[in-house]
Amino acid sequence: MTAATRRKLRTMPAAAWARLVRLNVLARTGAHQDFSTFVDPGGASWQAVLKAAGSGQRVLLATNVGGHFALAAIDRLLAVALTLRGANVTSVLCNAILPACQMCEINLAPNVEAFVRRGPPALLCSYCFSPAAKQWRALGLPLAELGDNVTDDERARAFDHAQTIAAADIRAATWEGLPVGEHAYAGALRYLARGALDQEPLGEAVLRRFLAGAIVTAIAYGRLIDALRPEVVIAHHGIYTPQGIVTALARSRGIRVVTWNPAYRRHCFIFSHDDTYHHTLMDEPIERWEGRSLSAAERDTTLGYLRSRWEGTGDWIRFHQDPDFSTAADLKGLGLDPAKPFCVAFTNVFWDAQLHYPANAFSNQLEWLVETIRWFAARSNLQLVIRVHPAEISGSPPSRQLAADEIRSAFPNLPANVIVVPPESAASSYVLAEHANAALIYGTKMGVELAAVGIPVIVAGEAWVRNKGLTLDAISKAHYFALLSLLPFTSRIDPGRRERALAYAHHFFFRRMIPLAFVQPASGPRRFTVAVQGLDQLMPGSDPGLDVICAGILRGSPFEMPAVD
Repeated sequence: MTAATRRKLRTMPAAAWARLVRLNVLARTGAHQDFSTFVDPGGASWQAVLKAAGSGQRVLLATNVGGHFALAAIDRLLAVALTLRGANVTSVLCNAILPACQMCEINLAPNVEAFVRRGPPALLCSYCFSPAAKQWRALGLPLAELGDNVTDDERARAFDHAQTIAAADIRAATWEGLPVGEHAYAGALRYLARGALDQEPLGEAVLRRFLAGAIVTAIAYGRLIDALRPEVVIAHHGIYTPQGIVTALARSRGIRVVTWNPAYRRHCFIFSHDDTYHHTLMDEPIERWEGRSLSAAERDTTLGYLRSRWEGTGDWIRFHQDPDFSTAADLKGLGLDPAKPFCVAFTNVFWDAQLHYPANAFSNQLEWLVETIRWFAARSNLQLVIRVHPAEISGSPPSRQLAADEIRSAFPNLPANVIVVPPESAASSYVLAEHANAALIYGTKMGVELAAVGIPVIVAGEAWVRNKGLTLDAISKAHYFALLSLLPFTSRIDPGRRERALAYAHHFFFRRMIPLAFVQPASGPRRFTVAVQGLDQLMPGSDPGLDVICAGILRGSPFEMPAVD
């Protein structure tokens, strides 16, 4: 089956039932890794560990959605590792009581009207909860169910409240001081796979259902936290419903919060204190990496990894299995005039950009795209290539708001000096950047690596390279256009700034991304396999990355691999 066929099947409403049936089968036949191969649940050793941990530091592990097989596996790994270190870890799963949640995607629940009326399909909840709960209970690990902490009356009250708020006020809505509207909006965008709701006939109704889900989460977790009194709460992502509500509630009660996500580098994960990594990587003090010269080995390793990003051979995810390095280099083949300088603008997936990054010089990515095209249209001496993010069609969920459609709507006749490279194109984004005079970004992570290899970058939105002295950062529309007026640049960035960018790239890819060497890639929906033979491989001192993660969770130390001087 070709990649294009697989993509089509993923988005066909008629195939949703078959996909859910398949997921139910997978959830019960191997998608959840069996940890009993290295944890002997009934053995005296593990029972002694569980008993000793009963009086240890209280940790609440907010997995919530067991249907993300990869995330659930890492959460169980954390539960085992923390228990081995004496922590009293209680995990939480939703037992099909949330009106809407992070698991809800339009490719799994394509009938929006039915979703608005009834919520997640029963087949979705059945593959999400029971198989995951079985894995936790098999290890003897404490497990709390969200539905045991909220009554039917409270759920009804959450629904009623979600219906009474004026439409214009939903996004800013709060519940007992928690930003439930913000996370409801994020969930609705993710479900509909769009950057805005205004073109969706049932967009407001979807948003109200997610708002009810956020309120139910707040009620249930308020009760859970009161009962368990955790000293730290762990949540993957730290955004959406229920994860974002959990982290906001914990912070409001003065409880430490840890969030995590799979990183880009294979075997690696990003952990953050107090907020999602999408924000902490923008806000972290530059003193964490500034002023330290890289050793020759660190420099070579970092440059080698950045080069590997061209093909994705060192990463968990590859957007193109066989990127075409010649197509992008053949500028005439793209319709470019080799005699004229060109810039390349890299987009984000619309719903992803809206969710993770606050607007800066522009109100949103679409406005940035349209106004950038309009600016280049008036300057025939320059060319613009718009490289649409491949994840528009290969991501999860695939976007239902496509950059090419939005550009076509705004410009029925595209300016002659503007070229759009569609998401399905195998053309290498890196070769495009290498040949470009400059790169323009809104919020893409590519800014980190482009600056490190000397390519001038103009930042229009929020991105991790902003405010680090690496890029040209627009603070307003007028400032953005003033930066564009400097084009074409006559050289790459100066050596001093490039070395600074390389130092940040090393910090970003090799210190903030924490390796767990024993977590191996796996084919299929699980994605990860914990490749250990026994508990001794998870004990303190056995794996440096695991020690850094556990110390950060239990003691609040930085989630960074130690610098090697």
